Amino acid sequence: MSNGRDHMQAKDVQEYLSFILSDEHYALDITSVKEIRGYEKVTPIANAPAFIKGVLNLRGDIVPIIDLRIKFNIPNPTYNEFTIVIMLHVHNRVIGIVVDGVSDVVRLTEDEVRPPPDFGVIFDSRFLKGLATVDDRMIILVNIEQLISSGELGLVDKTLAKEEV
Repeated sequence: MSNGRDHMQAKDVQEYLSFILSDEHYALDITSVKEIRGYEKVTPIANAPAFIKGVLNLRGDIVPIIDLRIKFNIPNPTYNEFTIVIMLHVHNRVIGIVVDGVSDVVRLTEDEVRPPPDFGVIFDSRFLKGLATVDDRMIILVNIEQLISSGELGLVDKTLAKEEV
């Protein structure tokens, strides 16, 4: 039988989907995850930023596919049978992010999440929600709404509109 304190702690737990980019562990709020898929060929978009790999037709919706390795300046992104696309609901639309693999679902309380360090002008930490340690490994919690701005998605929409003309 659980007591009231256990019930209160359960409310403070948030679930994150953890994923890997170049041997580093990241995680994002699981409530934004729509679907997890294997990597498949995308249609490139002319003049799009390099991190936007292209678009994918997902059941009639045109979905921008963003490679987080390129967005994070991780060199030499490779695509193989382990490459994963996480479909997310961000800025009232679906986008896909390319990652090296998905680890698991991580449950963290607010107390387990430390604020991200201030890197000053060297590194923009706006897209970091915080840091946590799980099973002796550091996990970087990503604020996907900050990382993929609505302006960047608007750029994709404008580019696609020009191609349709």
